[in-house]
Amino acid sequence: MDAMLAKAKRTLIGDRAFYRAVLAIIIPVIIQSSISNFVNFLDNLMVGALGDAQMSGVSIANQLVFVFSLAVFGGLAGPGIFGAQFYGAGDIEGMRSTFRIKVLESLFLLAITFVAFIGFKKELISLFLQGDGDPAMAAEMLKNGQDYLMVILIGLPAFAFSQSYAGTLREMGETRLPMFASVAAVITNAVFNYLLIFGKLGLPRLEVVGAAVATVISRYVELGIVMVFTHKHHKRFTFIEKAYHTLKVPAALLKKVLRMGAPLLLNELLWSIGMSTLTAVYSMSGLVVVSALSITFTISNLFSAVYMSMGTAVAVMVGQALGAGDFEKAKGDVWRLIAFGIAGAALMGLLLGLFSPLIPRAYSGVTQDARDMATSLLIVTACAMPLYAFAHCTYFTLRSGGKTIITFLFDSCYTWAISVPLALLMVKVVRSDIVVTFATVEAANIIKCVIGYIFVKSGKWIQNLTSVA
Repeated sequence: MDAMLAKAKRTLIGDRAFYRAVLAIIIPVIIQSSISNFVNFLDNLMVGALGDAQMSGVSIANQLVFVFSLAVFGGLAGPGIFGAQFYGAGDIEGMRSTFRIKVLESLFLLAITFVAFIGFKKELISLFLQGDGDPAMAAEMLKNGQDYLMVILIGLPAFAFSQSYAGTLREMGETRLPMFASVAAVITNAVFNYLLIFGKLGLPRLEVVGAAVATVISRYVELGIVMVFTHKHHKRFTFIEKAYHTLKVPAALLKKVLRMGAPLLLNELLWSIGMSTLTAVYSMSGLVVVSALSITFTISNLFSAVYMSMGTAVAVMVGQALGAGDFEKAKGDVWRLIAFGIAGAALMGLLLGLFSPLIPRAYSGVTQDARDMATSLLIVTACAMPLYAFAHCTYFTLRSGGKTIITFLFDSCYTWAISVPLALLMVKVVRSDIVVTFATVEAANIIKCVIGYIFVKSGKWIQNLTSVA
């Protein structure tokens, strides 16, 4: 027994140098994420003060923007995997090429998104309005969602390009600059939300449209900070030197990045659509569910920053170790990072469970039914947080080694093969209460964790991509 405990300690617990390295990466990410999520919470409160229809309309539109955001993350992930390993190998020209690929992929995704959102906005938003409820309320939700979406489109280019810059900086281990830019953006968003939603300091009262304008302004503030600082300090961030002299990249590298990145893009796209579909399925239980889910997702995000930041730690530490050819370090770091992520998630889940009866009370503009439902959903989320952490870390482990087909099967296929059908079964066949349905779907994440453990344990994700790039 003592031998087993000693082995577990060696496997799951690192030394001080390890945790210093982890904290150096995740603390800026946690600060950035926490501030961003807190301001999103304040935004959600301000829009919620306008009423259920306004908050639900914005929430639905943001579900569609969520699909775009995840598509950007997925599209940039392929070149990002190579970027982290190129940096670990000291290949700056390789990093410059992967940055150019990110720019090209951003332009491609923006073109598709503008066509989809402008041409099919009504149809897309209506998918979330199939539940029982007042038809007049549904019509108002639809109008608010469309108004918000058409303005928010203007900020999508800034989001895509800021992620291209920030992602490359993080691959170099530079997490502070993206943090500062994000903090400035969320503060800008909060201030202009208050001014434009409610019409303060002589500005017009724009309500839902004001919330969208504030977000657009904040996106360009973030992009401006990241771009100016990166270009100004080009001697430090050498990948940016001559990055725009041409957008051509070596054909062999482009082929490898696209071959590896395509499953990641497809995965993030299908996963985000799957999660939005899951929300639409939940909403079939009634229009009040849309408001309750909006509150639940916004509040739970406040407590998810710790385990979400571990994805960045895995991508950077494991990716750099693989790029340097230190496979033993990569294997050892993975299990310690996973253990650290689970411990952090368990702590934050406990805090979320304790505060879940209190925080929804702040939503004075929505119905009591929506607030009570959100409390129950938050308790379920709190219990599931360690599962989220394990799955999140294993996903980034597989991705760091370039096993993108496996990540596709692990993430997207799981959502469509298990989560969405299970939710449909509970809502349409069993006709269970929404809380029971939500709890059943979240508990099923145990299956995903078992699959993730098997994949990581196999060690098949371990490879140095720079040697073949």
